[in-house]
Amino acid sequence: MRVFVAVPLDEETRHRLAHVVAERVPEIPGGAVDPQKWHLTLRFLGEVGEVEVDRIRHSLDTADLGGPFSVTWGGLGAFPRPARASVLWVGVPRGADELRSLWMATELALEDAGFPPEDRPFRPHLTIARIRPPEDVSLVVGGEPLANVPMKVDRITLFQSRLGRGGASYSIVDEFAL
Repeated sequence: MRVFVAVPLDEETRHRLAHVVAERVPEIPGGAVDPQKWHLTLRFLGEVGEVEVDRIRHSLDTADLGGPFSVTWGGLGAFPRPARASVLWVGVPRGADELRSLWMATELALEDAGFPPEDRPFRPHLTIARIRPPEDVSLVVGGEPLANVPMKVDRITLFQSRLGRGGASYSIVDEFAL
């Protein structure tokens, strides 16, 4: 199965963010990600077997992931850069340090489960659009912050991702309380 570890959004946060995004960016460039699929990815693992899923579950279940904390969703950004963006995202101005600590604890647990360390730095963000081909979104990401929406982070989730005609669909494999 194809899996990843992420911080899920609660329904109130999802609703509030979707409302703010729709108001501020009525025409999202590229392919907007369905708000029901929004999450903050900590680590994409790809295709794994049932034995690996069991190891992931055990490692995350026994890891010291820290305690609950709050984040605030903020302004828009783009990867790799606004002038040639392939991803439009919402940033995390408050709670980013705690997310980095959670990411590191997750990384250590996944290394204990037999996965190599991630080779990219962690940049906390919520992807709201994938843009193909890349576009200049400088006018969209400029200006005042998109939102100041708070959210409590009290768990991480192991998701299964299934690719299909309408894009990926996600289902919860397991959850791990902070």
